[in-house]
This record gives sequence, C-alpha cells and structure tokens, in this order.
Amino acid sequence: MRFVKMEGLGNDFVVFEGPLVLSADRVSALCDRRRGVGADGVLVVTPLGERVRMEYWNADGTPAEMCGNGLRCVGRLAVDRGMVEGAEFTVETPVGPRRVIVGDQVTVDLGRVTVTGSVDIDGARYHEADVGNPHAVRIVDDPDLVPVAEVGSKVEHHPRFPAGVNVEFVTVAGPDRIRLRVWERGVGETLACGTGAVASVAVSHRLGVTGSDVEVDLPGGTARVRIDENRSWLTGPARVVFEGEWPGL
Repeated sequence: MRFVKMEGLGNDFVVFEGPLVLSADRVSALCDRRRGVGADGVLVVTPLGERVRMEYWNADGTPAEMCGNGLRCVGRLAVDRGMVEGAEFTVETPVGPRRVIVGDQVTVDLGRVTVTGSVDIDGARYHEADVGNPHAVRIVDDPDLVPVAEVGSKVEHHPRFPAGVNVEFVTVAGPDRIRLRVWERGVGETLACGTGAVASVAVSHRLGVTGSDVEVDLPGGTARVRIDENRSWLTGPARVVFEGEWPGL
C-alpha cells in the first residue's frame, strides 16, 4: 500500500488515501520510529467529490477526534493530488466539517474553542479547553525548564481526564506571542500540536495576557492562531517529506 510521509511544524504523519480500515496494531507498527515508518500518527484521506474526509489515529493506535496539524497536511495533500478543485474546501472530520485554505501555508478553521474550567494538580493549575479534543493548559515561566515527559504523562492519566488529555506548557512572551511545549496523549512530547496551539491562545486570551491574534513558537517552528467568540484559525506550513510503500496492507 502506497503512503505519503508528511509533516507540519515537525508534527509528522503517515498518510494513506482511503477508504481504508486500519487496526490499532497496524497504526502503532507504522508509527514505530525504529521498526516502522515513524510518525506521531496516521491519517487517512478519502475523496468525497468537492470535499474530503479525514480520519486520524495517534501513534499508540487510539483514534483521535481532531488533529490541527494533521488537518493542514490533509489540506495540502488534497490540493496537490487533485482530490478537490480549488484551494478552499471542506474536510469532513469526526467533530464535523472544517474549512481549509491552501496557499504557500495552510490555514484551517478549527471551530469554536471552549475553555471549560481549571484543575490543580500537584500544586499547579491547568486550564481545561476543548478544540474538538481535550487540552490542559498550564502557564509556566519557561517551558524548557519543565520535565514535560514526567509531568505531561502524569496529567494525561490523571483521574480528572478519564479519556486522557493533551497537555500544554505555555510561556507568554508578549501580547502577540507565546512559547509552547506539548505532551500529546497517545504519543508523548511532539515538536508541535496545532490544536494545542489554539487551546493555549484561547486560554491565554481568556486570562487577559495575550490578544486574539498570536504567533506560537513551538520546538518545530512557528504557527499563527486567531480566535474570536465562535471560531479559531490555525496557519502554518505543511509538506510532503517522502513517499513509500508499506507491505501487507
């Protein structure tokens, strides 16, 4: 089965054209960085005429509701492969239709962000946000000083989050800029997380420490996030890294 390896801000994916059914074991084998292709997750893109459908699995084989950088990669591939006409179109996702605009960079509409509350874990406050998937955002002095693997894993599996949670560690560099490291559920620390960037801006804006149009510096690069009361937009690069064939699918 032919696949495409893609990345957006270092968040990397194995991508197949659907329809295609994948087991959890197959996904985890594909994402294995020593015995497989290696990726943070697997995407299946299925053409539907004027739109496409996106399905996504984390590296451990669990399905996820949404992936912002994955959605941007889906948009890039759909245009490059002629699955859609034009550079602006709709992608069907498990959390509903999402609009995509493909140019030099890719902008995706991730819908409304809901900041739902907060919880204290080990003396630190985490702000809960929903971007179609769950997030716990913590404001810190310097994300580089946080033991992300240790703390992120603990928060992901906290009883407060029975379905798991993505964990963001955010430093506010100014009213229009934040720095961010992310622990993704089912994956571990990643170079970037699109929905995590959006959740972090929504929380920092709610707290009054940033505006609504913010550059987000991640280990894998810089994204731009814009939010209002009803929508959120994520903009950044997305590209094909290489193509290959995986036997046995």
